[in-house]
Amino acid sequence: MARTKNEIPYAMGIADKTKHDILKRLARIRGQVEGIQRMVEDERYCPDILQQFAAVHSALRGAEKELLANHLERCAAHAIAEGGEASADVRQELLDLLYRYVR
Repeated sequence: MARTKNEIPYAMGIADKTKHDILKRLARIRGQVEGIQRMVEDERYCPDILQQFAAVHSALRGAEKELLANHLERCAAHAIAEGGEASADVRQELLDLLYRYVR
């Protein structure tokens, strides 16, 4: 279930530069995925296609890392500084994120 920043009291949103960079990365990734689709349609050599899958995974991880940094620097830092329930909520959220991505 996707939420907007207005639904989370400590959400600070995505910094403009970060948003621009991530959108640029995603446009590049979209092009890579379309390239993979063409490779499959053209029945290209499987290892060549798999190499492109690896490139897309890597590009997505880079965008993910940038967004996580934004969240830590803006939303989480803000909530922890506020203290109280927001601080406890963001700590649990960070633990859940780490558990999800470390596996």
